[in-house]
Amino acid sequence: MSLTFTNLFRQARTGLGLLLAATVVLGLLYPLLVFGIGRLTPGRADGQIVTSAGTPVGSAIIGQQFTGNEWFWPRPSAAGKDGYDPTSSGASNLGPENSDLLKAVEERRATLAAADGTAPADVAPDALTASGSGLDPDISPEYARQQVARVAAARGLSEQQVASLVAAHTEGRQLGFLGEPVVNVLQLNLALQQLAP
Repeated sequence: MSLTFTNLFRQARTGLGLLLAATVVLGLLYPLLVFGIGRLTPGRADGQIVTSAGTPVGSAIIGQQFTGNEWFWPRPSAAGKDGYDPTSSGASNLGPENSDLLKAVEERRATLAAADGTAPADVAPDALTASGSGLDPDISPEYARQQVARVAAARGLSEQQVASLVAAHTEGRQLGFLGEPVVNVLQLNLALQQLAP
């Protein structure tokens, strides 16, 4: 009987030792390591906050709504009731043949074609559908170029000035081969705000 009690005590001590070691390694050391790595890239670890004149105006990785002809418009958003709600990120979950989605796409196509002076068939695809998160901060260079004439006219700028700004804010593929080129709407609009008419 004493042999069994000794064996049980040894197993309990081993289990407790493993629990303590795992707690120290996984509960303290690993989180500190990840936090330290995050401090090496503070902009990325803190949500990539974008500032204007020292004031935070948004995040480079979370889309937000811009209205008015003087701004570049983002992709549509399905996040929340009115869109662009960062506490309610998500897609509409409507299938490609859903009548509500098809109606919304056609309404967007007509609205954007009229606003940008573009043929309905030429409206950029990302201008018509929301992203999976509903908070995509980027648009395609095609959609940005589609908006140049409208923005230039509203701001009293030349189309060449605005088109040059779009070209300067077009980011290439990640690592040179992943994804597609994009334009960050917030950063483009901040740069646009700096241009004097």
